[in-house]
Amino acid sequence: MIPIIWDRKHETLPRRELEALQLERLQKQLSRVYRKVPYYRRRLEAAGMKPEDLRSLADLARLPFTTKEDIRTNYPFGLFAVPLDRVVRIHASSGTTGKPTVVGYTKKDLRTWAELIARIVTQAGVKRGDVAQVCFSYGLFTGGFGLHYGLERAGVTVVPAAAGNTERHIQLMRDFGTTVIVGTPSYALYIAEVARGMGVDPRSLSVRKGLFGAEPWTEGMRSEIERAWGIEAFDNYGLSEVIGPGVAGECRAKAGLHVSEDHFLVEVIDPETGTPLPPGERGELVFTTLTKEAFPVIRYRTRDLSRLIPEPCPCGRTTVRMEKVTGRTDDMLIIRGVNVFPSQVEEVLTAIPGLAPHYLIIVDKKGYLDEFEVQVELAQEGFTDRFQDLAALEETVKNRLQAVLSLTPRVKLLEFGSLERTAGKARRVLDRRKEAGK
Repeated sequence: MIPIIWDRKHETLPRRELEALQLERLQKQLSRVYRKVPYYRRRLEAAGMKPEDLRSLADLARLPFTTKEDIRTNYPFGLFAVPLDRVVRIHASSGTTGKPTVVGYTKKDLRTWAELIARIVTQAGVKRGDVAQVCFSYGLFTGGFGLHYGLERAGVTVVPAAAGNTERHIQLMRDFGTTVIVGTPSYALYIAEVARGMGVDPRSLSVRKGLFGAEPWTEGMRSEIERAWGIEAFDNYGLSEVIGPGVAGECRAKAGLHVSEDHFLVEVIDPETGTPLPPGERGELVFTTLTKEAFPVIRYRTRDLSRLIPEPCPCGRTTVRMEKVTGRTDDMLIIRGVNVFPSQVEEVLTAIPGLAPHYLIIVDKKGYLDEFEVQVELAQEGFTDRFQDLAALEETVKNRLQAVLSLTPRVKLLEFGSLERTAGKARRVLDRRKEAGK
């Protein structure tokens, strides 16, 4: 199959030309934020840097990092690089752990955003004639609007169904002939559950592709979604502080997510030291925007863990790929001195027959010791209530988790449908130690 490329000029640039374009845009962006954003001017001066000191891409490592806390400290518009009368859209994070992070867009930013989304949907094989049902929330969250306008830019028919009212989603898919589902991977699985409860086999619908993001998900989760729906499931990546969805996305090869490097400079750093790591080594993703007008960011620390894949991709694109994000530095749990990521637990659970991909990690403290429990639902099909079978399955789960984590958790098998479902990001961890003041 010959891959379809949305913007061949920029997605297939020879490496030398791409890096020359990146340097030119980085120099202009740095000069601009130095003049327009007092915060960045102070930070650069404190680092002993002026825009003219940046002469190569290697000099990027000399620039200071930007963090979520920096954005919150400058709430709401302190990091904007244009007057408010040029900002035509404002988005923000939920702010559940503090002040929300507020981002702005000029008209040009919105055009750029739509183009970037058009790239990632084209990479996945979505095209004119498809009917895409957006199951993200519409509002301050960037997911809904970002995918909506980008799909329209690619000539796709968009159904802005939004999150929630799940039975109506099924009805719309049947009535409108939806071919593409867009949302979080956990909500896609829940929609499939609701469909089966309505007597509708999700595989009988017209849906052929899924575009999923906004939460980390494993290859095991991808397999569950593709099996439940009979579709191809594609990952896409973005975050509001950088632009929203559209920073990177998978092509049909599913061998990493292509980063739109003509708009974003990507680095991987050691999350402890901040030292840049070479391609292939896993660490924390850091992004610098090269073309954003309203809200440019310099070396933004995402807390997302991944690695870069510089080798050529079979699809013909020359942009670097990032490995699927499977966790965040701030998602890591330290249990009895051992580092545990929810993605490790998910990989184990989705590989065991008889389990559903719905789980909850509960961490508590008894006296001076951490208590670690994994609750996981039994699969809807093939359910057994024979004590011997359940005991054997529980032991299997416990042993496999111990082999991967070097910890032995309590395992609790739940009836299918016991854990809370959500139209947004799934809740995977309940750390009760925090309630105890830790």
